[in-house]
Amino acid sequence: MSREKQVSYQITNTYSVLNRFTEKTKNVWLVCHGIGYLSRYFIRHFNHLDVDENYIIAPQAQSKYYLKSDYRHVGASWLTRENLEAEIDNVLNYLDEVFMEENLAEVPNLIVLGYSQGVSVATRYLAQRKINCAQLILHSGKVPAELTAKDFAFLKDTKVTYLYGTKDEYLKKGIIEVEEPRLKSLFPYNFELQTYDGGHEFNTDIIEKLS
Repeated sequence: MSREKQVSYQITNTYSVLNRFTEKTKNVWLVCHGIGYLSRYFIRHFNHLDVDENYIIAPQAQSKYYLKSDYRHVGASWLTRENLEAEIDNVLNYLDEVFMEENLAEVPNLIVLGYSQGVSVATRYLAQRKINCAQLILHSGKVPAELTAKDFAFLKDTKVTYLYGTKDEYLKKGIIEVEEPRLKSLFPYNFELQTYDGGHEFNTDIIEKLS
């Protein structure tokens, strides 16, 4: 009879940064990409922000795969439901290292953003590590079902924005009808919902306004 066993080992992973952290920096962004991205491509969505005032850090999901059958373009996924608890631990431990490497506990104005699958990554990280931030931006994704209002009670001074496209093929009307009241209960303080006319794509215009 077959059975699964488990080992622990150390791995090395990259992450991407945009601009430089200087005395002029006003905002430090920790941005979690969606499924199918590499961080060095996802971070381009922030090229329009003021170079001097914004320093952007984009962690990289560990699981890489070829996006199409021609085996040319590579994307990545944060995790799947397979061995979920262990995979969540792996992701959080990796984010801990990025957090410490960039000394994010000491930055002046931390903005955490999750896009698509990155919403689940960002919210799990904040909830489990109790990371305070000035803003939390949830873009076109869902907060994991296991998280409750108690997990986010420490964010009462954090501005929370949820934004999505009204034509998003992954967020059907029924999902939003359920998710919107849940989000308001998860984040009863400083919560704002914003929509735009579009599908499942990153909205740079709203992000610039939020910056």
